[in-house]
Amino acid sequence: MNKNRCGWCLGNDLYEAYHDEEWGTPVYDDDTLFEFLMLETFQAGLSWITVLKKRENFRKAFDEFNYKKIAKYNTDKVEALLQDTGIIRNKLKVKATVTNAQAFIKIQEEFGSFSKYIWGFVDGQPIKNAVENYKNAPANTPLSDAISKDLKKRGFKFVGSTVIYAHMQATGMVNDHEVSCFRYHEV
Repeated sequence: MNKNRCGWCLGNDLYEAYHDEEWGTPVYDDDTLFEFLMLETFQAGLSWITVLKKRENFRKAFDEFNYKKIAKYNTDKVEALLQDTGIIRNKLKVKATVTNAQAFIKIQEEFGSFSKYIWGFVDGQPIKNAVENYKNAPANTPLSDAISKDLKKRGFKFVGSTVIYAHMQATGMVNDHEVSCFRYHEV
């Protein structure tokens, strides 16, 4: 059976699998929320497929996305990561990941979980949009502006409004599947 998918993922098996199994599915666990936030941070200025292709390398290099370990990375670990050809070797993004892990933990301490904090912006329920064509989906919104501003105030780096909106889409805070996509009503 041929499934009707969002246009952005067509023609690449990895992209299609990510679209079919993950993208837009509501995520409420902190471990996965951190993984996506970290990957979205590295994606800034690049295409998502670039990050997706390196995801398993990132997983290995960054201790399975364990933010408690990442928060304790020292200069030697950062330098070692910058030598790892399997990841995106951007010094500012690597350092931001350590800073973001530390800020992530502070939010957990304040709110009980990062999930409670981030989902609080949408009252715990996904926003369901009616995107006809993925090219017309917004790159950011007033809500992603507000979340970005709040995260920056809390010490996060590389969390501009566009990065945050992509995070919201990936983790199902907003459903931007095209209305004709088989996933639109599933998530």
